[in-house]
Amino acid sequence: QVQLEESGGGLVQAGGSLRLSCVASGCTFSRHGMGWFRQAPGKEREFVAAIRLSSGNTYHAESVKGRFTISRDNAKNTVYLKMNSLTPEDTAVYYCAASNVWSGSAYWRGYAYDYWGQGTQVTVSS
Repeated sequence: QVQLEESGGGLVQAGGSLRLSCVASGCTFSRHGMGWFRQAPGKEREFVAAIRLSSGNTYHAESVKGRFTISRDNAKNTVYLKMNSLTPEDTAVYYCAASNVWSGSAYWRGYAYDYWGQGTQVTVSS
């Protein structure tokens, strides 16, 4: 059973930075695709970033490109999301997700992922 545990959320002022971590257990880490999604109050869940663990290829939503960076440490079974230049619009619960196999062009779709973490709150104050 794959389990995902996020950490690193918190309260930060606009312009600040945070780094989220997602540790995966119960799986062969390098086979998966992994992603970060977020959901703000009253809004639908949206794609933030994804990484193909075997190759390290990364994908970022246009809204975070240039500010957020997804990365991985296969030895630690961990995926990171470094978030810089945060704005109040980035306030949301951030979820880590993992797919059994890399989903190709569907990486930005929630349905492409098989496992989800509980989420970590990120709040950006103005």
